[in-house]
Amino acid sequence: MPTNYLANLPADLLTRAAKIRLAAFDVDGTLTDGRLWYGEDGRETKVFHVHDGLGLKRLQANGVQVAIITARISHPVALRAEELDIAHVYQGQGDKRACLLQLLDALHLAPEQAAFTGDDLPDLPPMRTAGLAVAVANAHPWVAEAAHWQTTRSGGMGAVREVCDLILHAQGRSDAERERWR
Repeated sequence: MPTNYLANLPADLLTRAAKIRLAAFDVDGTLTDGRLWYGEDGRETKVFHVHDGLGLKRLQANGVQVAIITARISHPVALRAEELDIAHVYQGQGDKRACLLQLLDALHLAPEQAAFTGDDLPDLPPMRTAGLAVAVANAHPWVAEAAHWQTTRSGGMGAVREVCDLILHAQGRSDAERERWR
C-alpha cells in the first residue's frame, strides 16, 4: 500500500470522513476479490485480507460501528464477521439502501454519519444515501463515478483497510493508533 495514499486529501473528503459513526461494507468484490470459489462438495469458500480485518477492528476500538450488507448469503461471511466481532451483519439483502436506512434508524444515526464501500451496481443506492461513499480501485466505472473517494487497492486486497485508515485519519485518531502499536 503506498505510504502516501492519505496525503493531500481534499478537505471536503476529510470533513465527510470525520463525521462517520457507522462504516458499512459490501462483501463480494469489496471485502473479497469478487471471485466465487466452490469445492467439489458445493461448499463455498472466500478469501479475506488480514489487513482489512485489523482495520475493521481498529474502527470498532475507536467507536465506529461496522456493518456488513450483502445480497448473497454465505457461511464464510458469518464466520469472518463473528471472528471480527461485527454485530451488524445483513446477508440476503436485495435492497441494500433500505437495509442501511433501517440500521441508521435503529442506531439513531443520520445518513451523513454513515460510510458505504462497494464495487458494483447493487452498491449504488446505499452509496448515494451515505455521507461518505467509497469505491474500491477495481469498482465498476459507474460506482467509481458515484464515489466521494476511490481506494488505491482492489477489493479483497486491502481496500477496506484504506477506508478504515481514512476514517481514523480524518477523525484525528491516526497518531494515537500509531503510538499504540509502537
